[in-house]
Amino acid sequence: MNPLLQSIDKSRLPVHIAIIMDGNGRWAKSRGSQRAEGHVAGVESVRKAIEAASQAGVKYLTLYAFSTENWNRPKAEVEMLWQLIISVLQAETPGLIKNNVCLRMIGDIDRLPQQSRQSLQECIDATSRCTGLQVNLALSYSGRWEITEATRRIAQDVRDGRLDASDINEHTISQYLTTASVPDPDMLIRTGGDIRVSNFLLWQTAYSELYFTSIYWPEFNESSLYQAIIDYQSRERRFGKTSEQVNNK
Repeated sequence: MNPLLQSIDKSRLPVHIAIIMDGNGRWAKSRGSQRAEGHVAGVESVRKAIEAASQAGVKYLTLYAFSTENWNRPKAEVEMLWQLIISVLQAETPGLIKNNVCLRMIGDIDRLPQQSRQSLQECIDATSRCTGLQVNLALSYSGRWEITEATRRIAQDVRDGRLDASDINEHTISQYLTTASVPDPDMLIRTGGDIRVSNFLLWQTAYSELYFTSIYWPEFNESSLYQAIIDYQSRERRFGKTSEQVNNK
């Protein structure tokens, strides 16, 4: 067993961890390789993160795999990424089922290539009865896109009489987001050295603990995740309250 896993307080686990998986291309470049090799290497880190989160007892893991902005990358790289996603989904589905991992997707599914959409749906259907860790893949996703879509749907429901404008509150908005059935992330991890949230879960991470590391995603492993959780457990989460209020609850 990983010694860092033994150091984690299971009574204070983050229920939901979100990860911005950054640095694949830079990792490959630092090794004199093509960017594509970085993306391929990053798949192993996804596998390790899922296994580590499951071992620790985390309930939800959301992975930022492809943003709406990523559509603007060179066409060849975009096509390669989707081919990789298809092959990974097909190869990993049996392992997900074996480990009782349920797969979900958040994002603009209509923009996905038909073959990718089909492979994704097959994996989602195949793992739908799994009751362990839920992995949410953020594909063709951005926070602003999500909030825009939620606003449009709210406006439509108000116009059609299904919702009264005076009843709209924070809970209402949360229920119109793609993560409506998932608790907000307790912690947001970003690899690769950049210190920003890059349009990821903008509404949901309002009170998430932020953890930034210079480690490129292909180098992120089980110990990396456990270290992040240990750091999380060293923090005091006050949600606008004082330390005294939190400690005396």
